Amino acid sequence: MSNSALIVIDVQHDFCPGGALAVADGDAVVAPINAMMGQFDHVILTQDWHPQNHSSFASQHDGHDPFTMITMPYGEQTLWPDHCVQGSAGAAFHDALDGDRAELIIRKGYRPAIDSYSAFFENDKTTPTGLGGALNERGIHAVTIAGLATDFCVAFSALDAARLGFDVTVVMSACRAIDLGGSLEVAITQMKDAGVTLVDSL
Repeated sequence: MSNSALIVIDVQHDFCPGGALAVADGDAVVAPINAMMGQFDHVILTQDWHPQNHSSFASQHDGHDPFTMITMPYGEQTLWPDHCVQGSAGAAFHDALDGDRAELIIRKGYRPAIDSYSAFFENDKTTPTGLGGALNERGIHAVTIAGLATDFCVAFSALDAARLGFDVTVVMSACRAIDLGGSLEVAITQMKDAGVTLVDSL
């Protein structure tokens, strides 16, 4: 698949069981993702990479608990437990993930004042990560997305990829969701409405 890429979203220790922002059964995505990598000429990993004082951390907002919402200059923002702090063990990729297959690693969320769910844009939806340009320069027209979490970073990445004109597939069996207040159902509906293809497996 020379014109297609597998984009693996945030398969990091802090999003797996025992991590600071653990997604239920999050480590179950590793084996199917590793198995899919051999079907693609291009494999790209994303990595949540926050400074210690990141504005999306509830610890930076007195009187606010994790998983509550605040309004930031760029819009509504969920506050999270401190997670994926730059250089920490929690920010590292899961030990069993076959990172050697990756030709590119996109780090996101490193700007203290703005969060970044999507692999393509910060949460202001205008500041690019550079991934779109990198795919275009490689002649890649289709992306398959898997990883964590379905209803946040996976969905935001899929929606932005579709908005940029890529043919987008999400492999649901290789994703797991946080499902915060019905967020999984909303994300699935948004992806379908945007023309994203949802499959159980490849």
